[in-house]
Amino acid sequence: MKIGSGGGNRPVTSGTNRKTGKTGTKGLFTSPRQIDDSASVLGIPDTELTPRVQVAIRKLMAEVDGLREKVKELTRRVSEAEHIADQDPLLPIYNRRAFVRELTRVQASVERYQTEASLVYLDLNRFKSINDDLGHEAGDYVLSQVALRLKESVRDTDIVGRLGGDEFGLILSRTKAEDARNLIDRLPKLFAENPIIWKGASLNTSLSSGVVSIHSGQNPEQTLSAADSEMYKEKQQSSHPDA
Repeated sequence: MKIGSGGGNRPVTSGTNRKTGKTGTKGLFTSPRQIDDSASVLGIPDTELTPRVQVAIRKLMAEVDGLREKVKELTRRVSEAEHIADQDPLLPIYNRRAFVRELTRVQASVERYQTEASLVYLDLNRFKSINDDLGHEAGDYVLSQVALRLKESVRDTDIVGRLGGDEFGLILSRTKAEDARNLIDRLPKLFAENPIIWKGASLNTSLSSGVVSIHSGQNPEQTLSAADSEMYKEKQQSSHPDA
């Protein structure tokens, strides 16, 4: 059987076109595709728009781009303002207002997903004596170091806040009260191993704490009050009830 016969593949041949006298290759190239290089505005070819309409549309598009950039900048500023509004004026943690808001959110999550969460109320012992003996600069430094250690002791998903003065709060999501208590019981060792140093001297600092479960349907302030009461009981039973 011969190749190319009976409707098989035909070899590419070249020859001279009798009408044009030009030599070419048959079946190898098709006619060149026409390229449309005309510009368009909003998908409409320039040729269908008058010059004045083209200018007006391009000006409008530039204004839209400018507005889009302004919206981005405003969004960034709002985000920064919200962050500042939520942060304690002295420490890099939530202030009381933001902490209560987050407590409300966690309570709603506990109710919706039937999970567990715990609230820890903490009070810094002997803080008044630090302020009186060493000055407010030392007191502010101690508060900042306590906040840092608390943040290092919990997960990124947990919440640390300053509830006022020398009082702090922790919201521990998906954590039973007994597990929260185990975490808090490790804090004295943390402070012993990494004491707060002020002007070369180690400061004797400790925390009293109260732990309660976060229940659905409970007012956030009621939950805080319950944890505060538990903290006060511990402080009364300790060696520094007036701290």
